Amino acid sequence: MADFKSARLASDIQRIIGGKMRDLKDPRINSEHLTVVRVDVSRDRSVAKVYVSSLDGIEAAKQAVKGFISASGLLRHEIVAVLGIRKAPELRFVADDSAEYSAHISKILKDLDIAEEEPEDDPENA
Repeated sequence: MADFKSARLASDIQRIIGGKMRDLKDPRINSEHLTVVRVDVSRDRSVAKVYVSSLDGIEAAKQAVKGFISASGLLRHEIVAVLGIRKAPELRFVADDSAEYSAHISKILKDLDIAEEEPEDDPENA
């Protein structure tokens, strides 16, 4: 993203799509496990690349992308209505595995058996 307006448009699109996920009736879009990770808007604001991730894995994210593609017209209409812009950017959806990866890393860190160190008695502070 090159400028402030593109960054702001990207965050607004992310917020709108994230909020609209609950209303979509497509069974491929399971909003409980889906996350819109980020949105990248082109310099001329004609294309928005939406990264979608799922806690259920990359295959679930790919299925959700298919659902989002079929609902892209509705989503673009919602973006125009909420933001009051003339033309919504073309939405391109990309499956991302970052939520699955972060859950994996969190599980690894949780499984580590690290003993907490007890504070040593410091004679200077006594």
